Amino acid sequence: MIEMTIARIAEIVGGELADITAEQAAVTWVTGTVEFDSRAVGPGGLFLALPGARSDGHDFAATAVAAGAVAVLAARPVGVPAIVVSPEPGAADTESGALEFDTDGSGAAVLAALAKLAAAVATELVADGLTIIGVTGSSGKTSTKDLLAAVLSPLGQVIAPPGSFNNELGHPWTVLRATPDTDYLILEMSARRPGNVAALAAIAPPQIAVVLNVGTAHLGEFGSREAIAQTKAELPQAVPASGVVILNVDDTAVAAMADQTAARVVRVSREPGSQVDVWAGPVTLDELARPRFTLHAGDQETEVALAVHGDHQVGNALCAAAVALRCGAGLDQVAAALSGAGPVSKHRMQVSTRSDDVTVINDAYNANPDSMRAALKALAWMARQNPAEAAGEHAGEPAIDLRGKRRSWAVLGEMAELGDDAITEHDAIGRLAVRLDVSRLIVVGTGRTMNAMHHGAVMEGSWGSESTMVDDADAALALLQSELQPGDVVLVKASNSVGLGALAEALVAR
Repeated sequence: MIEMTIARIAEIVGGELADITAEQAAVTWVTGTVEFDSRAVGPGGLFLALPGARSDGHDFAATAVAAGAVAVLAARPVGVPAIVVSPEPGAADTESGALEFDTDGSGAAVLAALAKLAAAVATELVADGLTIIGVTGSSGKTSTKDLLAAVLSPLGQVIAPPGSFNNELGHPWTVLRATPDTDYLILEMSARRPGNVAALAAIAPPQIAVVLNVGTAHLGEFGSREAIAQTKAELPQAVPASGVVILNVDDTAVAAMADQTAARVVRVSREPGSQVDVWAGPVTLDELARPRFTLHAGDQETEVALAVHGDHQVGNALCAAAVALRCGAGLDQVAAALSGAGPVSKHRMQVSTRSDDVTVINDAYNANPDSMRAALKALAWMARQNPAEAAGEHAGEPAIDLRGKRRSWAVLGEMAELGDDAITEHDAIGRLAVRLDVSRLIVVGTGRTMNAMHHGAVMEGSWGSESTMVDDADAALALLQSELQPGDVVLVKASNSVGLGALAEALVAR
């Protein structure tokens, strides 16, 4: 964050000083980072007192100050220097992803103050030359954010959120990581209801926006794909006429957003077209489903060999390339950066091959019908390849040629927040696993949705133990450990709340 006095921050957020005089606040500077975890606070930092699942951040204010924080942004006095923003009556919001434990409005008050502070910092930094890039879409945001960081890093200093910091807390927190030395600020924008993307964009208006796709993630909260499209369109609508909007026009709902922005539109696609600006030549996949293609921009072209996994990554890479080209990178420079950018964020298409040639695909951070289909297709592709090519030969041992004989395992948990479509969508995923000839489907959980996934597989043609239901991740792990064979390929995927990430890590560790 840019350095500010406590008094200046209080003025920006409209807060009152507590346990610090106005004179002291005027000479006390926040020179460190803004943190909501007291364990992460360092010298000169500002601590956010937020309600959590097990504790209230207000109870850790003294600990944060002892660790070096110069003040606390809080909803009530905490016995140490603080900027206090009072909750408004009825402001509690337990439906928001960042405020689900906010029962008295204290979290809403602190987050509103955080947003004001981030907006002020963003305004000042943009005036000094910072470029803000916003990314939204139903799936692929985090992967694209990581690719963007890779292609922009050769051009200057980049700040991007770790993991999926993309809501009312993670978004302004990321903005406040930027400093006067930052050249590019990448912001990932998620939504659970209409207006969320617009609210995030208002905090740090992007000069460049990227819209990846319109799928069915959070369908239960939006009610329809049309409502999701309208919410994603809030991002290009927020870009000024002097800015640029990157649209993946392979998605017709995204292509239609070209008419909803005053900014210049850059279209990317897997196919050339009269209005397409950046596109991919024929796409091939290697033995670990890493795409290779010719990258085209205007009359230029170059070869790209992605280090990330899955055919669906092509659209993400094209969007990242379009942004980098707009920021001044050369095509060969972009291709080199894309080719060197491996998986960064945990539990998102992380592919590991063990010493016994068992390949584990850890995609357990999140799941919706679109990302589930993409992951299953990647699993099916890898299972058709030679494991010796994927992992290399063991020292002193010949490679085992199992081409066409690798067994595939799909360990799948619930896709959350699908509303009335949950049963239908889980049934469809079970059927798809059979159509893709997945050898074994392990359905983790026994609720209605998981029953639907198992039933879909059975009705599509699974028999015997091809589709198996287990109660939890421990039971799934026990089954895998007893039956996995050298050369098998295992996909682990579910919504993050299911907690299958630990299962995937246990498989890799073994």
